[in-house]
Amino acid sequence: MSLSAGFHSRRRRQLMDCIGAGGAALVPAASERVRSNDVEFRFRQSSDFDYLTGFPEPDALCLLLPGHPEHEFVLFVRPRDPERETWTGRRVGVEGAMIVYGADVAHPLDKVEELVPRMLEERERLFYAVDHRGEYNNKILGWIESLQAARQRSGVGPTVLSDVRPALHEMRVIKDAEEIGAMRIAAQVSCAAHRRAMTTVRAGQFEYQVEAEVEYIFRSRGAAGPAYPSIVATGGNATTLHYTENCCELDADHLLLIDAGAEVNLYCGDVTRTFPVGDRFDGRQRAIYEVVLAAQEAAILEVRPGVALDEIHRAALHVLVRGLVDLGILAGRVDDCIAEESYRPYYMHRTSHWLGKDVHDVGLYRAGGAPRLLEPGMILTVEPGLYLSEESGAPPQWQGIGVRIEDDVLVTEAGFDVLTLDAPKDIDEIEALRREA
Repeated sequence: MSLSAGFHSRRRRQLMDCIGAGGAALVPAASERVRSNDVEFRFRQSSDFDYLTGFPEPDALCLLLPGHPEHEFVLFVRPRDPERETWTGRRVGVEGAMIVYGADVAHPLDKVEELVPRMLEERERLFYAVDHRGEYNNKILGWIESLQAARQRSGVGPTVLSDVRPALHEMRVIKDAEEIGAMRIAAQVSCAAHRRAMTTVRAGQFEYQVEAEVEYIFRSRGAAGPAYPSIVATGGNATTLHYTENCCELDADHLLLIDAGAEVNLYCGDVTRTFPVGDRFDGRQRAIYEVVLAAQEAAILEVRPGVALDEIHRAALHVLVRGLVDLGILAGRVDDCIAEESYRPYYMHRTSHWLGKDVHDVGLYRAGGAPRLLEPGMILTVEPGLYLSEESGAPPQWQGIGVRIEDDVLVTEAGFDVLTLDAPKDIDEIEALRREA
């Protein structure tokens, strides 16, 4: 599914209401990036730019002028070029930017230097999405300097330069019905890929072959591909949080951790499942898995409006530490182990992050020095884990086991909605799938 033109129009209006009639906002698109020599990476649009415009091409520039009588929404885009289009595909062009993407006026990119300073002359404040590539940063400072030099005589021109991202990113934290629909599809495709892995994995395969099965499902079901580099980690590899080499052979005695999510219409799924390469968990593996699953279930039950992410993390952490104490991996009282952070060699990350157009999505986790409270429309992950590497100091019999279980959870008015339930995580269901495989 594609988000409607109305969605992008509403987002622009929301941002322009934040900026006010005396302001302007500049948001650049992403550029194509070189992979090697003259080969480029597959283009992926800037999340912020796509959120406001839906425009799919590189190097464009969005200018918002709230209250302008003729053109509040201006796009600068690559012009049509039949010769280039023979090689790289048809461009939307200036007319298409207006007809298809709703720009009040559009101009070719080579008009940016001439027209943007002129359009900013009557504006008091300029909001800008700082360009990490630096392409526009110096240009904007130069425009501001020129406008300031003329201000003494004209009496107009920007006097304040602000970052537009705080306002824009806070908008992105709360998803509307269209966004939630896109993320449901990303979740469904992600779950189908995990189920495919559970029903096809065999000892003697390699991690990269499992990765290929997972990403085949992504593409065959219409996703753009993986939302992030897929993690397919067997045995001790699963104790490395962001292991992406995916090159080792699968052993029937090991667990396999897969952290992989599909990207659909620039919205991300993010799912982790851990299951045996053989047909069942052994005793040690089952013990660790049961602790992580119980921790995740306790954390998900905390998700509802008015609850802070810290409370979700504490719920998971308490169950994890109690499990580590019960198994003899940690010694002492649960509360003391938490206070002393003696669990950190085995659980070193937080339990949740925002999810949306980016897999680690934008938005504050704390506001005014206090933990942020959940609101309906937020989507977050819940992903506790235990990682008992050889270097962790765990008793030898536990070393080499890594387990993480991750779901995508929507905050609703009534509580929560787990978007990724179709990926099995119950031990009996997993073992039944593995026996069938």
